[in-house]
Amino acid sequence: MNALESTSTRPYLIRALYEWCTDNGFTPYVAVLVDDSVQVPREYVKNGEIVLNISYDATSSLKLGNDFIEFKARFAGTAREIMVPVNRVIAIYARENGQGMAFPVPVAGAVEDATPSKPSPLSSVPAAPAEEGKVVQLVPEEGSGKPPEHEPPKPPSGPRPALKRVK
Repeated sequence: MNALESTSTRPYLIRALYEWCTDNGFTPYVAVLVDDSVQVPREYVKNGEIVLNISYDATSSLKLGNDFIEFKARFAGTAREIMVPVNRVIAIYARENGQGMAFPVPVAGAVEDATPSKPSPLSSVPAAPAEEGKVVQLVPEEGSGKPPEHEPPKPPSGPRPALKRVK
């Protein structure tokens, strides 16, 4: 079996980082690029993305499968069924310290990606050359002191976690 025939490493890395977070008492969060294949409460989607707490305390019936992440969670007191295709997960990290991993943004060209929309901060990151096994780290551009033109300036709000490479 060659590299093109093998399964994606993404679900295995997600499970490993989930386990690392829980073993160390951290809260695992996943950032998801939302499209029609993602089943999440749309009222919580911002700029085409949603961040979900997938900790044991926040979910029930959590299944971290090779194709989907499925669980039940409460949003504003209402139980909701969540189903996220693994290929739509763009990051998994610990809420407390930001350590985790970011994945390549799905390659544009799919029907749902062809419709113009407001770009998100993560969608402006150039994707790696469409190799599923590649992992990227999100890093703010150096020296870009002003916010992008399409977004209003945001007020400062305490320390914010950042993704760090886990070796």
